[in-house]
Amino acid sequence: MCSRKVLMQILGREVADEAGGLAIGSAKVTIPVLGLTEIISRLQKEASAAKFKNFRSMYSSIVGAITTDVAAMVIPLDDHMVHRGHSVFDTSILVNGYLYELDAHLDRFLSSATKAKITPPFDRATIREILLQTVSAGKCQHGILRFWMSVGRGNFELSAKNCLESSLFACLVEENFIDDEPLDGLKVITSTVPIKHKDFATIKSTNYLLNALVVMEAEEKGANVGIWLDEDGNIAEGQNMNVGFLTNEGELLLPPFDRILSGCTAKRVLELVPQLIKENAIPGLKSVKQTKISLSEAKIAAEMMIIISGEMIMPVVEWDGKPVGNGNPGRVSVALRKCMRQDMLVTPSAVLTLVPSPKPV
Repeated sequence: MCSRKVLMQILGREVADEAGGLAIGSAKVTIPVLGLTEIISRLQKEASAAKFKNFRSMYSSIVGAITTDVAAMVIPLDDHMVHRGHSVFDTSILVNGYLYELDAHLDRFLSSATKAKITPPFDRATIREILLQTVSAGKCQHGILRFWMSVGRGNFELSAKNCLESSLFACLVEENFIDDEPLDGLKVITSTVPIKHKDFATIKSTNYLLNALVVMEAEEKGANVGIWLDEDGNIAEGQNMNVGFLTNEGELLLPPFDRILSGCTAKRVLELVPQLIKENAIPGLKSVKQTKISLSEAKIAAEMMIIISGEMIMPVVEWDGKPVGNGNPGRVSVALRKCMRQDMLVTPSAVLTLVPSPKPV
């Protein structure tokens, strides 16, 4: 039985099968009961693993402070984000010491909190300052700032009535989004995982079970991304990204945000493309709009692209085992990617927020 195998691995001793049940052998296993000092020591040892080397800083409203010690980057088990998923999150990319579209992401963050009936522990200005100071403490130029808000800690019940105050967390992970490596293009599939109801799809909550299943399904089929269709069979979104299609006439089409998450990068695309067209910066790109896109219409598009923070634009070369366009990264997709990534670098800019130098202790 699988349960017996797991039990043997965990306990490290023989397990005998008697009368169809499980009987633990005579060997003794002692699980230590540790105090805070010993627990911290073990956490520090675990935090020394290579996979945590790029965690730079974390803020927690539970302690009201920022830490740069990975071992201290923890969340209480009774926080409702952990055991109920009653929480929301968002991200902002750090490039050359500037946060890209911080305010757009913060606005969406607070909107998601309102829809999730979470009362922020601080006002918007204070939360913004907390995020900036968290990044500043991380002392790096490139990365991704992730931030979360939950209904709070207090118990393991479903109800939040005993939660005294909502929780706010933020974490900076160092990562470089600037280096532009040659693009091979992505492979996508049409997902069979049920799409979220629009009331939940438009909230950026931490309940990403369905999103995770979409990724797993795609990976099992040798692809990178799963594409959701809405109840009417129209294109919706990828597991954590928006999608766009270039028609043979040069029109860039994006699904409307009425039943999917309003991507900040997708909204920036909608803002920038008209100016790019006016400047003839991308030959072949003639217009852009949001509209419902049927599966049959999408399948004959000249190009398909994934729109996501950090990478900005990723061309798609294969869909459900068949080539998209000529099977190579689309020329317009690649050009738009370069323009969007340049948008993260040009200063001064209304979408770039300079991270202040660390404040003296």
